[in-house]
Amino acid sequence: MFQKLDEVEMKYQELNRLLGDPKIIADRAAFLKYAKAHADLSEVVTKYQEYKKTIREQEEVQEILREGDDPDLQELARQDVKELEEKQKELEHQLRALLLPKDPLDEKNILLEIRAGTGGEEAALFAADLFRMYSRYAEQQAWKLEVLSSSPTGIGGFKEIIIGISGKRVYSRLKYESGGHRVQRVPVTETSGRIHTSAVTVAVLPEAEEVDVEINPADLQIDVYRSSGPGGQSVNTTDSAVRMTHIPTGLVVTCQDERSQHKNRARAMHILRARLLDKYRREQDEKIALERKTQVGTGDRSDRIRTYNFPQNRITDHRVGLTLYKLQQILEGNLEETLDALGAYFQSEALKQVA
Repeated sequence: MFQKLDEVEMKYQELNRLLGDPKIIADRAAFLKYAKAHADLSEVVTKYQEYKKTIREQEEVQEILREGDDPDLQELARQDVKELEEKQKELEHQLRALLLPKDPLDEKNILLEIRAGTGGEEAALFAADLFRMYSRYAEQQAWKLEVLSSSPTGIGGFKEIIIGISGKRVYSRLKYESGGHRVQRVPVTETSGRIHTSAVTVAVLPEAEEVDVEINPADLQIDVYRSSGPGGQSVNTTDSAVRMTHIPTGLVVTCQDERSQHKNRARAMHILRARLLDKYRREQDEKIALERKTQVGTGDRSDRIRTYNFPQNRITDHRVGLTLYKLQQILEGNLEETLDALGAYFQSEALKQVA
């Protein structure tokens, strides 16, 4: 690890030199390239310099212990040694984490797909609850949110809703939300007061650009039809709704929220590109996992990852064993504690893989 850190520090110093070179300063493209590389290394180099300073301080204190004869000074030195050793261990842990390979998709915006599963209308209502939860969290983070496609039900739920969220490191923050979300509560339609269990699936897809996924127009089958609302009633009098099928994979995307067929086509393509990127990446992950015989999961959408228990005001994330008795606060978008725990857990699993 320290050999790698020395190499990173040398590269950082070379970037410092290049950024001060008049020729580089005059070349805007080169300057921006080196400035980004410099910024990417800044955190790990700063932390490594702090680590080396801690080691030097330990050596100085050890010298006091070897040569000093003042009992009070010796006691203070022993306390310093203990604190510095703890600091050294913590810095080593942080440095290992910083040296982990970065997920190239962490900076991406996302498409968040929420679908009602088992549970009928109650599942659709909970899908709406999750939509509001993520919307409020996005608002707290100053992210931009746009509904791309939705299939509402008659009493305020969603069979499916797809939203685009853009902002700083959106995918990095929400990528572990993919999976099955189970709800336990008394439905509004239940007259006997029995608790029902329903399920909703969430998929977090990194937004794909044209350079990420190339789609051959010949591989697409595009059908147009009239939009319909809850209960199947006609919403539009023109064929503005779009069903887009990617023939090689069988993936199907439908969009009908816009009155313009052109806009629905653009949204369908946007969603299809993200789903294809997600599919290709999952296939690659499975291939690597097969080769390694082990895998650190990120919440497969078929897994039950979290339970929301309304009678006990309890939320449990089954991957990390986290239980919080603050369900209502979390549904209001206060997801920080849950997301922090997930990030720490998966980082720890990744460190085990490296070890």
